[in-house]
Amino acid sequence: MRTPILVLHICAGMLAMLSGAVAASFRKGSHRHVVAGKVFVFSMLTMAAGGIYLAILKHEPDNVGGGLITFYLTVTAWLTARRMDGQTSKLDWTAVLIPLTMGSLLWVGGLEKIGSHAPPEDGDPAGLNFFMGSVLLLAAAGDVRMLVRRGVLGTKRISRHLWRMCFAWFIATASFFLGGDNRPLRLLSAVGLRQQVFRTLLRADVLFFLAILPLLLLIYWFIRVRFANAFKTRAPAATSSSSFVRTRSSRFTRSWLPKTESHHPNIGREDRAQSC
Repeated sequence: MRTPILVLHICAGMLAMLSGAVAASFRKGSHRHVVAGKVFVFSMLTMAAGGIYLAILKHEPDNVGGGLITFYLTVTAWLTARRMDGQTSKLDWTAVLIPLTMGSLLWVGGLEKIGSHAPPEDGDPAGLNFFMGSVLLLAAAGDVRMLVRRGVLGTKRISRHLWRMCFAWFIATASFFLGGDNRPLRLLSAVGLRQQVFRTLLRADVLFFLAILPLLLLIYWFIRVRFANAFKTRAPAATSSSSFVRTRSSRFTRSWLPKTESHHPNIGREDRAQSC
């Protein structure tokens, strides 16, 4: 039973990384982005569920927590895109407990690692605990703010969907490319494709870049969404101010026209006739 679930977990993870790259490359809201996003969500949830099951069988609580975090981020990001502005549900009140609990446990574990002179049992530094714990606590704070305000609107809804999807994608890429013993080469070796060319291409710096690629795309899209909406907000104000300047300028010009023309309307008519 473990082997089929492991194969499903690996295949879903590979499909999630590929579909995530495809979804990130298409224009947001387009039909291709929506289709790739659906494949990404399905594969991410399958990968997370399979990882949780395998971690329970192997008695690996850290991997169970990682699977729950990935599942939570993917589901909440998908619901944010599916809902309308200002819409929430009772599921959100339960979902907020996941990042709140996991973030607190990660911070406690990080503090224990700092206070202990022995090397960490899980092999991860304390900084990783603080980083992931802070991200989860910020996610919990975002959930609470959404529930208090009864939903998110406009740009904030897009940003919420964007960062949660990309960070869930980052968890998948970091687990695969930065895992122990060069997992990409192990996968290629399992299917009989381990050659010198792959060993040369899949260097440590290349694997690191592929692992953090979702975070780089997250920064790019986050800045683009923020600046695009800021420009759209300022554009009407700039247009109205320029029209106001033109109106004041035209009034100023008319105020300096000779008043003799108004007393002698025939002069203006003769000038216009001559100009024609």
